[in-house]
Amino acid sequence: MANIPENLKYLESHEWAKIEDDGTVTVGISDHAQELLGDIVFVELPQVGSSIEKQADVAVVESVKAASDVYSPVSGEIIATNENLENAPETINSSPYNDGWFFKIKPTNIEEVADLLDAEAYKQLSE
Repeated sequence: MANIPENLKYLESHEWAKIEDDGTVTVGISDHAQELLGDIVFVELPQVGSSIEKQADVAVVESVKAASDVYSPVSGEIIATNENLENAPETINSSPYNDGWFFKIKPTNIEEVADLLDAEAYKQLSE
């Protein structure tokens, strides 16, 4: 059974969103998603400073099995990317909720997080 932290929000497309104390949103893919993908070998991250829309594809994750888009949970501006993933994409497999985050967003409308799934709803979706 995949690990599904209670303190995060989720998209049906298997991304997680953590609302930080400063109002920014950190985004990654769920433990369930990395299990489905298998060994991750490459990550394409968005450009810092890019404006993005909610549910737009903003990154790509490639594994030995497939390539998948990573979608944004909220609209806003990319303010940081996890550059460590460029040289160590396998970090997503070993630490999807901590060291394996993809990017951080400064949201233009924090209310959009209300549309995201809580841990229980995501757990039901993932089963």
